[in-house]
Amino acid sequence: EETCCGEPARRLGNEYLFQMQAMKNIEMLKGYNVKKIVTACPHCFNTLKNEYPQFDGEFEVIHHTELIADLLKQGKIKPSPLGDGKLTYHDSCYLGRHNDIYNQPRQVLSSISQSKLLEMKRSRRNGFCCGGGGGRYWMEERIGQRISEMRIDQVVETGAGVVATACPYCLQMFEDAIKAKEVEESLKALDIAELLATQLEKGSTE
Repeated sequence: EETCCGEPARRLGNEYLFQMQAMKNIEMLKGYNVKKIVTACPHCFNTLKNEYPQFDGEFEVIHHTELIADLLKQGKIKPSPLGDGKLTYHDSCYLGRHNDIYNQPRQVLSSISQSKLLEMKRSRRNGFCCGGGGGRYWMEERIGQRISEMRIDQVVETGAGVVATACPYCLQMFEDAIKAKEVEESLKALDIAELLATQLEKGSTE
């Protein structure tokens, strides 16, 4: 029943469509007496948390990395160690700069990695956009260098074999950029939840 949160429409300038989608979702969520919403997308997270209240959509909204970090802290999930794989983490703009969520994703990664998290030169509040925000996810860069490829260059500089992210926009941008840069054999882009799920499956068989 739920539709897109409407964030892409607002960022691309279609305010009418955004408000229609927002009000439809709010009506549906209230109809089910929803109090808490967990989202895996920082764009949805920011919209539901910070923009829906403008339309009387007051909900407790948490990002999936916050939920996972809390479950790990309580000992409710116990992943097996990842081993010596080198990881770096990309801060999503809407999770980081817009909502100050920097630590929880890193706490999750630290819980599964035996190696120290490799930070890029541009990280946390000084992070570098993946190139997919502001509606640019649906646009083609025709002049100059693609932002996503510039970010992958920064990932490669760390020596990491995996760039973890907590945003589906960033994930798709990086998967495409990794192919374009022809570094598929040495680098993968994965969502934090994907990494955790793999280690939980290993833990359950040991």
